[in-house]
Amino acid sequence: MDYIIREGVAGDMPQVLQLIKELAVFEKEPDAVEVTVDDLVKEGFGNKPLFHCFVAETAVGEIVGLALVYFRFSTWKGRTVHLEDLIVRESMRGSGIGMALYKRVMQYGKEKGVKRVEWNVLDWNTPAVNFYLKSGAKILEGWQVVQMDEQGLQAFVSKN
Repeated sequence: MDYIIREGVAGDMPQVLQLIKELAVFEKEPDAVEVTVDDLVKEGFGNKPLFHCFVAETAVGEIVGLALVYFRFSTWKGRTVHLEDLIVRESMRGSGIGMALYKRVMQYGKEKGVKRVEWNVLDWNTPAVNFYLKSGAKILEGWQVVQMDEQGLQAFVSKN
């Protein structure tokens, strides 16, 4: 399979959104994606982009994988990179694209001088868990992801 890993550009965002929707189906949340192509373009490109995207593109121009990252700040470590999603089209899994994107993210973290690259993985996604463990990543036991969704946020703010 011929492909390249490159920086994502605004014109890639329609295909990027399709991959995000494919991931949502895989993660059993097919109706959860609210972001639009316009949101991705607005927030990822321009004067102060909120994220950086790498894509895997085939020789015919099809985007078959992506890694979306952004900076965070750790009070213990300083600036870190958060890997929001690493997505490979289902039909392309096992082709090496995921590893190529993963390596590019780690190189990016090193280039940017961060002390840590971090991400979340679903506990039932055994292939991903094994992939990360095999790479030398650590899965932190005892930590749980905490979120306040839009409805919870509105309820909390209106009460307090």
